[in-house]
Amino acid sequence: MKIQVITIGGLKQRYAQEGCSLFEKRLKGLARYELRELRDAKRGKTPQVDQWRREEGERISQAIGEAPLWVALDERGEALSSRQLARLIQNAQNRAHRVLPFVIGGPDGLDPSLRSQAPKLISLGPMTLPHELARLVLLEQLYRAHAIIANLPYHRD
Repeated sequence: MKIQVITIGGLKQRYAQEGCSLFEKRLKGLARYELRELRDAKRGKTPQVDQWRREEGERISQAIGEAPLWVALDERGEALSSRQLARLIQNAQNRAHRVLPFVIGGPDGLDPSLRSQAPKLISLGPMTLPHELARLVLLEQLYRAHAIIANLPYHRD
C-alpha cells in the first residue's frame, strides 16, 4: 500500500523543508510514499476565504480520486495516539487498499464540504498549527507509525 500525502502549496520555511525532507527519506525506507503538492488558490487583496477553500477542495478531491479510505487533517478531528495511527494504517493494509491518502488543506483550512466527506478526520492536537508545521508533524507521525508496525526501536512507550 502506498502512503500518499496530499497538500496545498509547497514549503517556504527552511525548518519545514529540512524536517520534511528528513522524515520523507526515513518513511521511504519503510513504506511506499508519494507527496502530491497541489497549487493553492490565488489570493487577492480582498479576502474570499470560502472561494479559496472551494478551489483548493476541488483540487484535493481530484487528487484523492477513487480512494475508498482517506484521512483529512483538521483540528476538529479525532486525536489519535501514535499506536492508534499505526493500527489505522495496518487496517488499511489488511483491507488491501492500494493507497491511503492523508490530506492537509491550505492556509485557510479544508473546504467544509470536503471535510464532511472525509471517511476519517484526525487532529494533530487541539491547537491550530501553521500549515508547514502540520506537514512536518504528520510526516514524523507517519514514520513513527511505520516504525511501530516494523517493531523498530524509534518509538518508545
